[in-house]
Amino acid sequence: MAGAFERQLPFALDDFQSTALTSLEDGNNVLVAAPTGAGKTVVADFAMFLAQRTNVKAFYTTPIKALSNQKYHDLVEEYGQDQVGLLTGDTSINSEANIVVMTTEVLRNMIYERSTTLDALKYVILDEIHYLGDRFRGQVWEEVIIHLPQRVKIVGLSATVSNIEDFGSWIESVRGSTKLIVSETRPVPLDQSVMVQPSRTREPEIFDLYQSQAASSSAKKNSKKAPAASKRTPRVNPELISRIRELDHLADRRAPERESRRGGRNRENKRSQRGSRRFTPARWAVVDELDYLDLLPGIYFIFSRVGCDAAVEQCLHAGLELTTDDEARRIRRIADDMVTGTMSTQDLKALHYSSFRFALEQGFAAHHAGMVSLFREIVEKVFEEGLAKVVFATETLALGINMPARSVIIEKLEKFDGADHVPLTPGEYTQLTGRAGRRGIDTLGHAVVVDHARFDPTALAALSSRRVYPLHSQFSPSFNMAVNLLNVHDYATARHTLDQSFAQWEASESSVELESSISKLSETLQEYEKAFTCDFGDFKELLLLRAHLTELERSGRRSLKHQQFASEKARREAFAALDREIAVTRATEQAHPCRSCPDLAAHMKWGNRWLRERKELERLQSRYDYRTGVVSRRFDLICSVLEDLDYLTEARKTNGAEDHDYSLTWRGQLLRRLYTEKDLLFAECLTHHVFDGLNAQQLAAVVSGVVYESRRSSSSEPRHYPGGRNGAIATATQQMEEIWEDLNYTLEEANLDPLQKLDFGIIEAIFDWSADKPLAQVLDVADFGAGDFVRTCKRLCDVLGQLETAVAYLPSGGMQLRKTAREAYDLINRGVVAYSGTDPKPEDEMPQNIETSGE
Repeated sequence: MAGAFERQLPFALDDFQSTALTSLEDGNNVLVAAPTGAGKTVVADFAMFLAQRTNVKAFYTTPIKALSNQKYHDLVEEYGQDQVGLLTGDTSINSEANIVVMTTEVLRNMIYERSTTLDALKYVILDEIHYLGDRFRGQVWEEVIIHLPQRVKIVGLSATVSNIEDFGSWIESVRGSTKLIVSETRPVPLDQSVMVQPSRTREPEIFDLYQSQAASSSAKKNSKKAPAASKRTPRVNPELISRIRELDHLADRRAPERESRRGGRNRENKRSQRGSRRFTPARWAVVDELDYLDLLPGIYFIFSRVGCDAAVEQCLHAGLELTTDDEARRIRRIADDMVTGTMSTQDLKALHYSSFRFALEQGFAAHHAGMVSLFREIVEKVFEEGLAKVVFATETLALGINMPARSVIIEKLEKFDGADHVPLTPGEYTQLTGRAGRRGIDTLGHAVVVDHARFDPTALAALSSRRVYPLHSQFSPSFNMAVNLLNVHDYATARHTLDQSFAQWEASESSVELESSISKLSETLQEYEKAFTCDFGDFKELLLLRAHLTELERSGRRSLKHQQFASEKARREAFAALDREIAVTRATEQAHPCRSCPDLAAHMKWGNRWLRERKELERLQSRYDYRTGVVSRRFDLICSVLEDLDYLTEARKTNGAEDHDYSLTWRGQLLRRLYTEKDLLFAECLTHHVFDGLNAQQLAAVVSGVVYESRRSSSSEPRHYPGGRNGAIATATQQMEEIWEDLNYTLEEANLDPLQKLDFGIIEAIFDWSADKPLAQVLDVADFGAGDFVRTCKRLCDVLGQLETAVAYLPSGGMQLRKTAREAYDLINRGVVAYSGTDPKPEDEMPQNIETSGE
């Protein structure tokens, strides 16, 4: 069928695409690693083509809802609305179609629920499969890969990662025959440059990063006619280095004058710690220069939401206009058409829609998670149409969304990771610059790094030339995962399943060298034992006695000195007991028959070597034991906690310590339906009846503490508790805090990581929103953007849906709480929150057992 599929394409396939199609048709799993824009999705399209031709199902999974919505619309255009479905955390459309687009969490939950929809499933496309390395949500990809039925073939689409061969080997170990296909060829060659600011009054200058860069300055002025880039050497452009040194020198000369103007004479140390302050090109000046060089449209990456919004304002204040009158009219028409019927005039006013649209008409827009999804979709649509010229974006735009540009501009080579400013990794740099160069439009893509404090051209060259980042597992069993596994498997099978994870595979692979060392040491010890074989007795016994005696004499007293005793008498008794043990051991050692051997000195020479190597063997064996079974050991600890808390009960135990099994109690069945990061805490709140008696508005406010995560290290309490400090909401939150503290004590005792702290900082905003107050009023009292508010509300709706399903397992049936949860959902899911980014009306008003993925 590959031939029939290829004939309907408007372009010829690349070699890696042809190989992937043939491998998939031959019944293999396929893992494709290639740069952004290389055409990996052709392989996914072929899987869906096969599904249609053979009347089986194909699921297309993405890490974020924006990608799911985009892919859904693309497939509807290809196959028709009746043939394609969509499942995300807040939308269910045509869920029984043969082709269904969904977030990865939805598929994971379908597997755990043993959905009958999986019976006809044959192909699963895991787009952006390298997201498996994400520390927050990455383990979901592993769960899917491990637990999918073996008949299902996986199509993994990945950015190029340095250990892709290891990753492919792991997939083959779990899924069977897997074809790894790697292409490191960019479809559009990349030209890399640096923009510097000579002085405050001069225009910015642009320099090639590499000396042998194919594109000259004149070629940059018309990239449509630029020649293809030749293979460059790693040598940095000496002209650029010279220019940077010159600017550093000028900055050093200006520093005393600058400090003097500021009234400081003793700031030299501070200035030297900061480094030279070169002039940094203004954002609007960078855009203006790129416009002059015909390098737009461009995506300008600024690792700050505030910075993105400020950049738009700076361009407007500078009087830049990058669009024609006709383009401005088309932009206005697209934007107005997309908002019509989706939001009220009142909400649009609260979101400053007029200002947003005006900037867009001039050719500028921001794109970040702090914006509501509709505004981001407008920006994406206008940019894809070639109408917007510059989008100031955070790094979230680099993830999969189809927005290639002629140029990518990177403001700094470091970003704030929530705790500190850290350098970009090679993988992050590759992901960002992957947007540069539109296939079929540009013959050359452009990556422009803006000069900034501490910028070093050689560091940039090293960053851009390395083979991106390694992919490492973030897999770790959760409480919800444990009960879901034990719901369908016995204990031994569940442990074996976890041992198939990429996390355990990585740990085991790193143990291969240890295993070899252990084997060699064991052989060496055997040779030593032959060398000190004694006719008078067991010489190994004598060696162990001497080693024990040495340990008692060296460490025994030191250990007791640091020990706390109930009384001075107990302390004296402990030291006396140690002295007796030392005396007995010394006497036994002195009386050992091997001490009479005439070859004692020769034997002891080999014996000392044996003791030394035996100690090293114990150290290596300990490291090996830790690495093998590291995942299943955590699972054991989790099961122990769940048994203590009555979520699991021991079903069977015979002779061996491992020969036992668990069954789920009603609490375990309840926990099985809760897919939040605070799954066990949420379950404990339900089983302790924390939410009983709350009305819908109060329930929505209180449950927000389970899903909300403040972006700042601010207080986790609201400014005001609706109803006062003694009201129902404050009382419920206090109960939740107490449960959190008790659970953390339990987890600490079990050597498990503590739970993330509850955050009730959004309670007041949620309460106001559920009271039908205007969006402007809600945001006015909140310390976060509209996008954060909407995203939290969507996650809250999702959790309320989980709650409604889970409480059915309460002994009382939880009928009143189920009703309250549905009412709370309806109060929250209105206006801008209800917007899903899809035109068809969802089948279900409230999500069931599916978790909202990242926006």
